[in-house]
Amino acid sequence: MDFQRMFEPKSMAVIGVSLKNNRHPANVIYNKNNLRYPVKVFPVNPNGGVLQGEKIFPSISEIPEKVDLAIIAVRAEHCPDILADCIRAGAGGAVVISGGFSETGRKDLQDRMVGMAEEAGFPFIGPNCLGIYSPSFADGLFIPSERMVRPDTGNVALVSQSGGILVDQMVKFAGEGVGLSLGVSIGNKAMIKETQLLNYLTNDPGTKVIAFYVEGFGKNEGREFVLAASQCPKPVIVLKAGKSPGGMKAVSSHTATLAGDYDTFSAVLSQHGIVEAKNEFEMVAFSESLSCYPRAIEGKIGIVTGSGGHGALAVDVCSAHGLSIPVLSEQAQKEIKENLSRSIQGIASLSNPLDLTGSAVDDDFVVSVSQLSKSPETDCVMILLLPYLPGITSDLGARLSHIYQIHRKPLVAYVPHVEKYRMLVEGFELNRIPVSPSIEGTVHMAEAMRRCKPC
Repeated sequence: MDFQRMFEPKSMAVIGVSLKNNRHPANVIYNKNNLRYPVKVFPVNPNGGVLQGEKIFPSISEIPEKVDLAIIAVRAEHCPDILADCIRAGAGGAVVISGGFSETGRKDLQDRMVGMAEEAGFPFIGPNCLGIYSPSFADGLFIPSERMVRPDTGNVALVSQSGGILVDQMVKFAGEGVGLSLGVSIGNKAMIKETQLLNYLTNDPGTKVIAFYVEGFGKNEGREFVLAASQCPKPVIVLKAGKSPGGMKAVSSHTATLAGDYDTFSAVLSQHGIVEAKNEFEMVAFSESLSCYPRAIEGKIGIVTGSGGHGALAVDVCSAHGLSIPVLSEQAQKEIKENLSRSIQGIASLSNPLDLTGSAVDDDFVVSVSQLSKSPETDCVMILLLPYLPGITSDLGARLSHIYQIHRKPLVAYVPHVEKYRMLVEGFELNRIPVSPSIEGTVHMAEAMRRCKPC
C-alpha cells in the first residue's frame, strides 16, 4: 500500500467545509492550505456553493482531476459513504478527522470503512484524529494557523495516537530546534497502524529518527510492532501512556485501545534495543540526540564545565540514569593540564568532571574537549557552558562543534536558552550538535544513545 500521495500531496480535497462557520475544522484546514502551502486545494460540500471565490464541489468525484489526499471532517454517519466516494474517485488516501466511532461505541461505522478500504487497497488515517502535518507539502491539522507552532523541517517523524500530544510535542520540538519530517495523528488507527507507518518511514529518505506516542494495541499488534521496530535500521523511540490503572482507563476511553501491561511492554522494548522515553521531556531530548547521533554508546561520560556546581549536578543526574563518570588517568589529566591557560593550570580540577573554573577562556574548553574526544576513557563528551563567564565568546559553540567533525565522538551541550546567548547555541545547532537548556535534558541526550541499539 502506497502512502506517498497521502503524505506528499500535490492536491487535496477538504470534505465538509461550511458556508456558515469559518472556524469549522474543514474550513480551518482549507484556508491555511489554500493560502500558505503549494498543495492545490478543493473545497467539498454536498450543497455546493462558493467559498472565498472558489467553487465548492458537491462531491470529490466531481473534482475534474484525481486528488492525492482527502481530508474528511463530517458527521460520523456520513463518513462510510464519503470514503466510498473517495475510493471511486481514485484519491491517493484519506484522513478521517471525524469522531464518533469505536471510541463512543460505534464500532460498526468504523468496521464498514475498514472493510471497504482494505478491499480497495485504499489507505486512510483515523478516524477520531487531529490530522497530518507534512512540512513543505501540506498542513492537515485542524489547528488555526495563528495558534500553530511549527518546527523547522528536519529528520524526525512523530506518530501519535493523541492529536493533543502531537501538537504539544511539535511546540517542544520547535523550542529545542528539533526538525520534523512528518507528524501523524492516528487516533483510533482503524486501518493504518503504527507498524505500517514504521515500515513506510523506514524507507523514507527524509526521516532519520521515528518517534511514537502509543496508548495501546489491539490483539497481536504490540508484538508485530516491536518485531518490526527491532529490525528498523533507524532509531525508534516510544513513549507509552497507560502506565497506571487510571491511565489505562483513560486510554481505553480516548481511542478504544487496550493499554496492556506496561511493565512487560517496557521490558520487551529494552530487550529489543528500542529506545523508550519515560516522559514527554525525554521524548524531545532523545529525538534531538538521535537525529544527530543514531548510534549506541556504553555511557562513559566526560564532563567539561566552567562551574563546579554544574558539574556536580550533572554527575548526580548521570548516575541516576546509569551513566558512568570515569576518573581520567593521570596521563590524560597531565596532557590536558599542560595545554590549559597558565592562569587556570593550578586551580582547574581535571579528574572528571573537568572543572575549568570561571576563569576559563575559549581555548581551555577547546583543549579539554579535544583531549576527551581522543581519549578511549570516554565515549561521549558533555559540555556545560555558562555564557556569562567573562573569558568565553559566542564563537565557542562553533569551535567545539568542529572537534566532533575531526574525532566523531558525540558531543552534547548545556547552554541556557535565552535570546542573549542565541549565537552560542546556534554555533552548536548549525553544526548538528544537540543542545539543551537544562542539565537534565543534556543527560537525557546522552542517555538516548546508551539506550539505542547499534544501527
